[in-house]
Amino acid sequence: MQLSVVVPTLNGREELRGCLDALAEHVPDAEVVVVNGPSADGTTGMVRDRADVDVLVEIADRTINAARNAGINRATGDAVALLDRTFSVEDGWFDAVLEGLTEAPVVTGPTHQELTAGMTTESEETTTIAGRDVTYFNPGNVTFTSEILDEFDGFDEYLDIGGSRDLAHRIAGADYDVAWQPSMCVRREFEADGGMRRTDWTAKYQSLSYRLVKNYGVRPTVAHRVAAHAARDAYDGLRDVLRGDAGASNWLGTGREVACGVSTGAKDGVVARFRDHPPRQNPNGRSMRVDRAVEVYE
Repeated sequence: MQLSVVVPTLNGREELRGCLDALAEHVPDAEVVVVNGPSADGTTGMVRDRADVDVLVEIADRTINAARNAGINRATGDAVALLDRTFSVEDGWFDAVLEGLTEAPVVTGPTHQELTAGMTTESEETTTIAGRDVTYFNPGNVTFTSEILDEFDGFDEYLDIGGSRDLAHRIAGADYDVAWQPSMCVRREFEADGGMRRTDWTAKYQSLSYRLVKNYGVRPTVAHRVAAHAARDAYDGLRDVLRGDAGASNWLGTGREVACGVSTGAKDGVVARFRDHPPRQNPNGRSMRVDRAVEVYE
């Protein structure tokens, strides 16, 4: 089996270097496709100087799903892996991929991260919505058969966030399995800096509402899940207000952002559901654009 590995990157030259070094060590026969866009840290020169990168795709779009689709379009393998630039594959990763693909057309595994207090890892994540059992995959450590990527037309580029979850729902809707391989390990070598980032509540709830309505329609189950998410976030925000960590005006403003995201996402989800029917359910997929790549180096 020929494996292609797609690595999207944006201004992460040194992290990408470590990722590519690990691939060269552990999966030397893989086709490596780097999707860069648009970095301003010398990534292009570093990648072009490496003999172990088969294709470099330069794109102007900063969204992760456009980068994923651009890389998938250039991959020629029987199976396509998506690897986060901050991850390094470990010994046995490729064997685990092969084993997993004998069980299902999608295989994923955990991330190991070294922290001051020790090492963290992940376990399989599943949920059930409207009678559909969904297995989520690690978006930075997942391999698909090329056939299933063709069937679902890759990732939905409407989504700036949540594209991997959306694809997991669509795969489950077609009764395909996702294999969990604990030995398909990747490692993040550094510890997060712990900096606080403001949540974009509009984007979060627009994504959530869009993908739920698109995949399941307008039904009480969908409304309940969105409301449950909003209630948890509202409770957490209220606790911050009561502790003095946030102002009441900020909390009320967050509510307006959530409402805006829900209404926009739900409306667009209804339109998307009628534009492209199951199992693909992807009106903004790989086949809808031919202008992602600005430059391609092979």
